[in-house]
Amino acid sequence: MAHSVGKILIVDDEENARIGLSRLLSQEGYDVESVGDGREALDYIRDHQVSLVISDIHMPGMNGLVFLRELHRHHPGINVIMITAYGGVESYLEAMNLGAFEYINKPVKLNELKSVMSKLFRPGTTATA
Repeated sequence: MAHSVGKILIVDDEENARIGLSRLLSQEGYDVESVGDGREALDYIRDHQVSLVISDIHMPGMNGLVFLRELHRHHPGINVIMITAYGGVESYLEAMNLGAFEYINKPVKLNELKSVMSKLFRPGTTATA
């Protein structure tokens, strides 16, 4: 069953996490791509239509919060779900203030992610498609 969500881009420097999440979402019928860092993600988004970004916060080089700021500066309509193994109130508040749609702790539970995505892509929301 294919979803009409559009392309989902996963941004995570941990290859196993990136591959696992990509595989789970692909098996659910989503069109998924993945990259290893924020700079690579910005380059990808410049050349491809993306409806949703799922990004880790703690990455070397450009961390997820800097990536989120840059993404929204150049592509304000793209929705972002932030994920992290190091959840804390400060990073949660910063992510939400920077425009993240949601913030999920790792390990990502598929049911939790699907619930967030269903809210995001519910008819009448501002999600881009």
